[in-house]
Amino acid sequence: MRINQEIRVREVRVNSADGEQFGIMPIAQALELAAERHLDLVEIAPKAKPPVCRIMDYGKYQYEQQKREKEARKRQRVIDVKEVKLRIRIEQHDFDVKTKNAIRFLEGGDKVKATIMFRGRELSHPELGEELLNKMAAQLQDIAVVERKPKLEGRNMVMIVAPKSSK
Repeated sequence: MRINQEIRVREVRVNSADGEQFGIMPIAQALELAAERHLDLVEIAPKAKPPVCRIMDYGKYQYEQQKREKEARKRQRVIDVKEVKLRIRIEQHDFDVKTKNAIRFLEGGDKVKATIMFRGRELSHPELGEELLNKMAAQLQDIAVVERKPKLEGRNMVMIVAPKSSK
């Protein structure tokens, strides 16, 4: 935004911070009007014909903008990807604990990456891993959506689930 002497046009449309219209006037007259009120002339719409300027306290305006941006950043939620690692020969109780952890992560608004690690000859039975991940997805279907189906990546099988949007 250009302010005061940085504005390089002949005529501008001027209004005040509280919406009062002053009309179209030469830049020198607009600057004089702003100086009389101990305020700044700020170019709001430089592309308009003629450009629109507002008489206001620029420091206060900048402060308000920064406050608004800070509030917006506060409300913004960063989504993390939490990981739950399983083995192909996992016991039922351990599977239930891992599923509860996944539910807790999903309710917290994070995505969950469920990984099955294969060791040795277990890799020759990837269908068992897929079955286990599908079982977990079935238990999470009320609160989550499968974002990426189970897929073998090296010695691991990975599935990603995301929380259902509450819209």
